[in-house]
Amino acid sequence: MVFSPEYQFIYLLSEKQVSRLSVESCSQYSTCKTCLGSGDPHCGWCVLHNKCSRKEACEKWVEPLHFSSDLKQCVEITVTPNNMSVTSASTQLSVKVANVPSLSAGVTCVFEELTESPGEVLAKGQILCMSPSLRDVPSVTQSYGDKRVVKLSLKSKETGLKFITTDFIFYNCSILQSCSSCVSSPFPCNWCKYRHICTNNVAECSFQEGRVSSAEGCPQVLPSSDILVPAGIIRPITLRARNLPQPQSGQKNYECVFNIQGKIQRIPAVRFNSSCIQCQNTSYWYEGNEMGDLPVDFSIVWDGDFPIDKPPSMRALLYKCEAQRDSCGLCLKADSTFECGWCLAEKKCLLKQHCSAPENNWMHQGRRNIRCSHPRIISIRPLTGPKEGGTRVTIEGENLGLQVREITHVRVAGVRCNPAASEYVSAERIVCDMEESLMSSPPGGPVELCIGDCSAEYRTQSSQTYSFVTPSFSRVRPDKGPVSGGTRLTISGRHLDAGSAVTVFLGQEECLFVRRTVREIVCVTPPSASGSGASSVKLLVDKAEVTGDTRYIYTEDPTISNVEPNWSIINGSTTLTVTGTNLLTIQEPKVRAKYGGVETTNVCTVVNDSVMTCLAPGIIYTKRQAPESGIHPDEFGFILDHVSALLILNGTPFTYYPNPTFDPLGNAGILEVKPGSPIVLKGKNIIPPAPGNARLNYSVMIGETPCLLTVSESQLLCDSPDLTGEQRVMILVGGLEYSPGTLHIYSDSTLTLPAIIGIGAGGGVLLIAIIAVLIAYKRKTRDADRTLKRLQLQMDNLESRVALECKEAFAELQTDIQELTNDMDGVKIPFLEYRTYTMRVMFPGIEEHPVLKELDSPANVEKALRLFSQLLNNKMFLLTFIHTLEAQRSFSMRDRGNVASLLMAALQGRMEYATVVLKQLLADLIEKNLENRNHPKLLLRRTESVAEKMLTNWFTFLLHRFLKECAGEPLFMLYCAIKQQMEKGPIDAITGEARYSLSEDKLIRQQIDYKQLTLMCIPPEGDAGTEVPVKVLNCDTITQVKDKLLDAVYKGIPYSQRPQADDMDLEWRQGRLTRIILQDEDVTTKIESDWKRLNTLAHYQVTDGTLVALVQKQVSAYNIANSFTFTRSLSRYESLLRTSSSPDSLRSRAPMITPDQETGTKLWHLVKNHEHADQREGDRGSKMVSEIYLTRLLATKGTLQKFVDDLFETVFSTAHRGSALPLAIKYMFDFLDEQADKRQITDPDVRHTWKSNCLPLRFWVNVIKNPQFVFDIHKNSITDACLSVVAQTFMDSCSTSEHRLGKDSPSNKLLYAKDIPNYKSWVERYYRDISKMPSISDQDMDAYLVEQSRLHGNEFNTLSALSELYFYINKYKEEILTALDRDGYCRKHKLRHKLEQAINLMSGSS
Repeated sequence: MVFSPEYQFIYLLSEKQVSRLSVESCSQYSTCKTCLGSGDPHCGWCVLHNKCSRKEACEKWVEPLHFSSDLKQCVEITVTPNNMSVTSASTQLSVKVANVPSLSAGVTCVFEELTESPGEVLAKGQILCMSPSLRDVPSVTQSYGDKRVVKLSLKSKETGLKFITTDFIFYNCSILQSCSSCVSSPFPCNWCKYRHICTNNVAECSFQEGRVSSAEGCPQVLPSSDILVPAGIIRPITLRARNLPQPQSGQKNYECVFNIQGKIQRIPAVRFNSSCIQCQNTSYWYEGNEMGDLPVDFSIVWDGDFPIDKPPSMRALLYKCEAQRDSCGLCLKADSTFECGWCLAEKKCLLKQHCSAPENNWMHQGRRNIRCSHPRIISIRPLTGPKEGGTRVTIEGENLGLQVREITHVRVAGVRCNPAASEYVSAERIVCDMEESLMSSPPGGPVELCIGDCSAEYRTQSSQTYSFVTPSFSRVRPDKGPVSGGTRLTISGRHLDAGSAVTVFLGQEECLFVRRTVREIVCVTPPSASGSGASSVKLLVDKAEVTGDTRYIYTEDPTISNVEPNWSIINGSTTLTVTGTNLLTIQEPKVRAKYGGVETTNVCTVVNDSVMTCLAPGIIYTKRQAPESGIHPDEFGFILDHVSALLILNGTPFTYYPNPTFDPLGNAGILEVKPGSPIVLKGKNIIPPAPGNARLNYSVMIGETPCLLTVSESQLLCDSPDLTGEQRVMILVGGLEYSPGTLHIYSDSTLTLPAIIGIGAGGGVLLIAIIAVLIAYKRKTRDADRTLKRLQLQMDNLESRVALECKEAFAELQTDIQELTNDMDGVKIPFLEYRTYTMRVMFPGIEEHPVLKELDSPANVEKALRLFSQLLNNKMFLLTFIHTLEAQRSFSMRDRGNVASLLMAALQGRMEYATVVLKQLLADLIEKNLENRNHPKLLLRRTESVAEKMLTNWFTFLLHRFLKECAGEPLFMLYCAIKQQMEKGPIDAITGEARYSLSEDKLIRQQIDYKQLTLMCIPPEGDAGTEVPVKVLNCDTITQVKDKLLDAVYKGIPYSQRPQADDMDLEWRQGRLTRIILQDEDVTTKIESDWKRLNTLAHYQVTDGTLVALVQKQVSAYNIANSFTFTRSLSRYESLLRTSSSPDSLRSRAPMITPDQETGTKLWHLVKNHEHADQREGDRGSKMVSEIYLTRLLATKGTLQKFVDDLFETVFSTAHRGSALPLAIKYMFDFLDEQADKRQITDPDVRHTWKSNCLPLRFWVNVIKNPQFVFDIHKNSITDACLSVVAQTFMDSCSTSEHRLGKDSPSNKLLYAKDIPNYKSWVERYYRDISKMPSISDQDMDAYLVEQSRLHGNEFNTLSALSELYFYINKYKEEILTALDRDGYCRKHKLRHKLEQAINLMSGSS
């Protein structure tokens, strides 16, 4: 090492080169304090050049104060005044600077980009600057709120550089809209209370007493205790206040403005004096009984819109005694200030004045020794437990006492159970601990309890029974594992879900519990305290100790002796062969590496006890280029359950070499070659300089075909397969995929040999075809005369059938409309409860989803999930999580929908946060759509992202009330109308085709003769005299008849609560003794050739007015056949009997059966399936006249027109049926308009399409096609087909494109062709009306969302939803952790560390 002569550089000598290094690096410091605070003796501050440098590099350094080397010599600046109003004129500022050299050359005052003016330099470092006047430049302060901080800099005219900068503030009082914010401002702002403005100019106030300059002088409503307002009761509301202004001449008086569920209610108010105001007598009301009390925001205003300040948290509490308090216990546990009590006469929770004879009938908290009678147990859990006791039983119900001391007697299956006071929930829940049963084999039984005393009124018994069981286990798998533990153990046996708590012991050590079912318990083994060997397995189920002969064997921990090869590339995923011992005892082995603080893992596969193969983990290398000699990870080892000794292999140095890279093919990535020519792929780092014989495994794909490779240090030589055309080249190595470009493989020959042979063969075939056509033409000419007469007869027949069908369709249209309208009156709507409705939309087809169940998990898992929940409530983490998942190839469309639904379920309690996240995801989606140059109209068209499914779920949550109060009725009426209209005519039980249909595909194109019958039906368990008249068709199958009978008997009953047709038998009753069971198939079923026809009422010759009964299904068809009555009855129908070759013919079968596999017969009902080759002409009617039946589509459409119009009018109206437009629609439409404005999208069609894809396509079409999501109903195939036509019409109505119609257009588009323009005008008007409505502030929307969260926050189990979401954390752990590392915000807030904590807790390692 040698210094240069001037001592500015150091020369370093190595074996191969000489390097010159500067002795200082002053330029890295940008401020005086960092420069002089660094302690570098070579560096000082060059004042007028505003830089850190060596003394010699600063001009005039010898002059005083030009160059500073002491921290105390840094330039200091003060400005007087340091702020001014934006309304002020230009003002002279006094700037005092210290520690500066002579400024005789002059100074310029610079206010950022606003102004630049010369400063007047005075003595002692004082400079006079003129401030800019912002009155003439209002845009400068817009969007900056009540102040804008501007950088004031002094620029030396000597150097032309700014040498000192400080902050100067322009403030704007007029931005402040309330008195308290105005007078508490740090700036000289005053409040003019009679003009309701904030100003810095006191002259603007009307007169002196109207000026307020302190918070004590502000007009304000004083905070008070809860303002309780019973709903529906007329009463005044008196509020304490101070400094209330007296309205002057021409000013309006005071009003109280209440915002109740989005509706504004204004009530005149009386100002008694400056400290008291009263909202006059009136009543307040809110809709629905879902909330017992509703916090209502209100404000006191005067002169129309001048609000008086009030505490932001101050609200009125509007309440209904009877809402959510439908039992005595819930009523009496309500807040005593509500003054609610239980009215015995009406059995309701009421105010005293609403209860008749309240002295005797009204129970309230003020009375002594009150108790609610008639306690009721709704559920108990668990339902099983050991007789040794210790089981904690949870009893839920109503009227279960008001205090725990009232619970005097609890017995579970006859055994005493002691209430736990800490777990008791007044009136609703009792938790008690079971004592030991003294019986050797105690029987099960119900729960009995008494409230106070055990008289009949205060005693109850559960409908569920509690059983005593003896848990046992017989098997443990795997039967061995490492001494260090971590093996996931499954214990199999019986009754393993009994009791309330279970602990598993291996010897004396506790196995970490994971989960359990009735058949198995899963836990993670602890480390063995006694080393290797067999350990006994013991369970503690509450106080019961369960042992067995099964043993678990601890084996020696696995060891690793060699890793071959001991290198990989930075990307990893190359194959490693690992040798060691006891490897078979590990369930999920992994290999790990850590570099730069980031840990990565990859999977291993055990081959045998001493060998396993692994894919090398990659490492995150952030620098530009890795050294060719390779880099060593900080740590390298294996994750083998809880074996910590192998996490880091110190004796095995592992090396990572740079990833191979390849040059593009030819120019612009395209290379022209001949078939079979060798292809040279040039690149770098193709063969890592690693010792040993191991090499990277390359494969090259030309199109879909691999090629034969020769690998060298700088290139791959590929013998291309015999292909032509454009073929993409793909290089695969160690998990990496490179595509250097495309090969254009061309051929020398214009026509290849196969092409020439093909042309010759084609010419020969063409010549043969011409000869065949000539022969056929001659034969046809001969037959033409004979065919002509037959054709004329067919045309005459066709004409008469067309006339008859059109006449029938016209008559049906006129009569059906009136009949259908009459039938629909008074129908009760079976709405699904909120939870079921949302689950069917979010998780269609899944009935028992985990988010509906309690998560049975150990404490560490619950803690991990709560930590995960905290992370999800961090917006940046959640966005990173979603974007990372969407970037993964294996993250399917189904996964995207599942994650969106799980997130909305988990965030149900924080809808305001979920909305913020949704808006950001939609904004990102719009940005991505535009970046990819996709057509803007494609946005939100398909569910290809998490955001789109979240949007569907968001509307599902927030439009539930609108569905229930407004849109649900016309939708249900349309469903009922379609169902009834379809069932008025024949419906084929096999094909689902019907006489009446909106869908051409489901139309019976054949004349079916049928007759309407009225059957007198005796309901299940009904007696004679209770018959219900039901209209059916004589062509209906027996199952169809049963469905119609059940619809009539259980009209108005939800579908899930009534019997099903398959569970019932139809009994034909003739006289007192004769009873015949009618079935779709029995011994009388007709078989012709290989077709078997389902039995109908016409088959049994059932007549009009026949008496039938619905009875529970018989045990066996043989039992029926053997009865005397049945045999005697069958004798009347001997003509219908056929010989049966097998007793199977008597077997009872369901109507919709696939062809019989044993006999080969095919089922049919009204029409034979036309796909069968043996169908004769005429089976489905003449082919020539089938199209005339399309007139029935028009007849059906006309009948249902009123119901379709009602639904569309309701959906596309901003105020219909007395219900206001849901806030969610306006809010989301405004958001889309805002996004369009931000991206300068002015095309109205794009905005229209965005809104249509957002709401009608994502929500309404789904609901119209699937009414079973909203109602408790059953939807059959023909109804589904008709609803699909309506939904398609709905989508066409929202489209901006025009459809050209012709004779080849689909029938459903032709059917509504004249209506769609009218519907389109409705949609355009609807969007136009919404855009004209006043915008919803974020504050109002947040309040609405918070209320929705409060109403429905407990519908789903949040922990269960988080557990399901954690599956994706587990699956894409490395990718998510890497993404968190890359994001600056996530690194700053250590989100990766927090996620790793949750992961470690889940795995039980901490």
